[in-house]
Amino acid sequence: MHATARELQVGGFQPFTTVDFPGHLAAVVFLQGCPWRCPYCHNPHLRGRFSGGKLEWSAVVAKLRKRKGRLDGVVFSGGEPTLQPALGGGVKEVREMGFLVGLHTTGMFPERVLELLPELDWVGLDIKAPPDERYDLLTGRKGSAALFLRSLRYILESGVPVELRTTVGGKALGEDDWVEVQNWLKSNGLPQSKRQDFRPV
Repeated sequence: MHATARELQVGGFQPFTTVDFPGHLAAVVFLQGCPWRCPYCHNPHLRGRFSGGKLEWSAVVAKLRKRKGRLDGVVFSGGEPTLQPALGGGVKEVREMGFLVGLHTTGMFPERVLELLPELDWVGLDIKAPPDERYDLLTGRKGSAALFLRSLRYILESGVPVELRTTVGGKALGEDDWVEVQNWLKSNGLPQSKRQDFRPV
């Protein structure tokens, strides 16, 4: 039995953004839960699957209905939104309301990314580090680089527009690592990553 949208664990809602879905005015739905432990995470309160001040999915839908005609799309972010089995139901419901759908993901669940791609209009995919042992050091989980690479391959093969993003500074990557990420992407014929400077707050 598939999980339904009403089972989504929502940790927050941003009613308007001009930067989270390139080229579009959008709202952002933040979903609870992330098993990775990146030391520079800017949403640590969303790590716990069932913690925090959750919103009911029905309340999110009500807010979105009021914004029809004023927004182009809705972005599912986190946390790691693909952790939640009910995400597919939420994506379909938002699309049925007439919105474009974007996804922010680390790619840690490649098969769920693959399942979602036919319903997505854009993906923002984090590349944490050069795809070697440094990836696991940042995420705190073994094999995380391989999961990212599989998700990236699925997205590129689907033709869905993707933006790679990398956090630099603070407890994230150093400048030399950042250059290495870009060089690795270039040498493999992949799009360059967008730099996100570490925010200490």
